[in-house]
Amino acid sequence: MSWNGNDKKDPWGRDDAPPEIDEVIKKAKETINSIFGGGNSSEGGSSDGFSMKNFTWIFVALILGYVTFGIYQVEEAERSVVLRLGKFQEIKGPGLRWNPPIVDNVTVVDVVRVRPHRHDALMLTKDENIVDVTVSVQYQIADPKKYVLDIRDADSSLAQATESALRHVVGGSIMDDALTTGRELIAQEVRTRLQSYLNRYNTGLEVLIVNIEDSSPPNQVQEAFDDVIKAREDEVRARNEAETYANGLVPEARGEAQRMLQDAEAYKEQVISEAEGDAARFNLLLAEYQKAPDVTRNRLYLDSIQGVMSNSTKVMIDVEGGNNILYLPLDKIAQSARGVDELNIPSNSSNSTSIGDLTNQVIEEIRRRNRQEERR
Repeated sequence: MSWNGNDKKDPWGRDDAPPEIDEVIKKAKETINSIFGGGNSSEGGSSDGFSMKNFTWIFVALILGYVTFGIYQVEEAERSVVLRLGKFQEIKGPGLRWNPPIVDNVTVVDVVRVRPHRHDALMLTKDENIVDVTVSVQYQIADPKKYVLDIRDADSSLAQATESALRHVVGGSIMDDALTTGRELIAQEVRTRLQSYLNRYNTGLEVLIVNIEDSSPPNQVQEAFDDVIKAREDEVRARNEAETYANGLVPEARGEAQRMLQDAEAYKEQVISEAEGDAARFNLLLAEYQKAPDVTRNRLYLDSIQGVMSNSTKVMIDVEGGNNILYLPLDKIAQSARGVDELNIPSNSSNSTSIGDLTNQVIEEIRRRNRQEERR
């Protein structure tokens, strides 16, 4: 018995006993039947069975739909990043995959496709000139987790990092390098710096190629820059011509110098040999002179006279039986004989008469005439 004598009432006048289980189940069935059109409980047992059957099929359909919605396909070039209740769970590779919907959030990314990015901007160089630079960047996803979770928009971050890296590198270069010969080096430096920026931001991106597509001065100074390029090309052409001339002249000069060295060496050997031969001949002559001084002295005198007279162009002949000495200017006679040969023989006069032969012919002719006069 309760404190107020009423077993089924609480102090506030409400029923203190809990509701019956059968009554609770009955009310739940009525509610489900009213929702799914099964009628009310007053229609009898057949209505309750039909409602329960519909509820079972609907529950099974919901389960199948839930399972079906969790199935997805990951291609060979893709990776799926799985978040379970907002927390990173795992990265799944290619194949047929399933994750519970609502519980897991799946993001599929392509890690093989190469993505392009093109950027065009005016840059200030180290020597305070303005150039218009167009750069193209090719990149791909290297870390799907960082690409999905660590940054909100990795592609936008890459565009901003590209401009920052390009301005830094071009700002440290002069205008000539940015426009002509230094473009490849600038592209390499931009790629290295851009990759360092992306790694620092945890974007999960990998830069493959950076190419400077175009770099030109502003339109306002284009004509002046063309003149500068033309002058530079003329300078390069003149330098190449000078190098070509030097490459042809230097070997020739070196060969001439080598020939002169060889000639000098040969002359040196000749002089030394002649000196040694003269010394040896003098020693032999000294021995002969010591044996017969008079004979050797006369022999030396005759050899000297012969040497002098053989090199002289004038001959004096003492004619036998006459008191006069005949003087023959052999140089004049040789010139006259050479002139006659040139008139008679067109150009093949290699067998010209030497002075010695001409002297012998003149002497023989004089002797012949003297003999004829004596006979008369």
